[in-house]
Amino acid sequence: MNPPATPENHHQHRDVTGGWLRPAVFGAMDGLVSNFALIAGIAGGSGGRQVVLLAGLAGLAAGAFSMAVGEYISVASQSELAEAEIEVERLELARHPIAEQRELAQVFESRGVDPETAAEVARQLSRDPDEALEVHAKEEIGMAPGDLPSPLLAAGSSFLSFAVGALLPVLPYLLGATSLWPAAVVAALGLFAAGALVSRVTTRAWWFGGLRQLVFGAAAAAITYGVGALIGTNGV
Repeated sequence: MNPPATPENHHQHRDVTGGWLRPAVFGAMDGLVSNFALIAGIAGGSGGRQVVLLAGLAGLAAGAFSMAVGEYISVASQSELAEAEIEVERLELARHPIAEQRELAQVFESRGVDPETAAEVARQLSRDPDEALEVHAKEEIGMAPGDLPSPLLAAGSSFLSFAVGALLPVLPYLLGATSLWPAAVVAALGLFAAGALVSRVTTRAWWFGGLRQLVFGAAAAAITYGVGALIGTNGV
């Protein structure tokens, strides 16, 4: 008899649970949009180069630290909640193993497996406490013990990406620009590039992602510029 053929793997999936993509993308977008909007508002209020530069650097530092702290607390709280629920499941498996095995069999049955097969699969999985815990946790909580995101990774990704995004509209002023137009061009290019880059990990076309981010960012900057101009004109 020939040995069973090894299953072929025709595709690979990207990691969608690592905890870095969302804060990195959100941080870069937020840094670019919010800091350019801040600079536009100050420039609209007739702020000079030094004032705009100070506001941009202050916005970069404050926003990066704020994003990092917020992301760390958010992800840490989520992980702690998941750990608490996983511990509840671990205790249930230790105290009521037969009932938990039946519960697992019912899950398989609800997905179309015949009762006999579901009961046998549940029995075999339940022989290993760690495997049983992982299956129960994924089915009931949606997250296994090894799937918990890292708060430090999320915070670091958010900090660095926000800082990079927020630095782009400040660069022209650091290099000596005295008007908003150079910063607007750099920000527009950055917004389009960031949106197009994000589309590489989604199903959207690159031009759609770029234009969408450019439109939203430009709208935010235009509104804050108008607010700054209105306040500056009225001498407030």
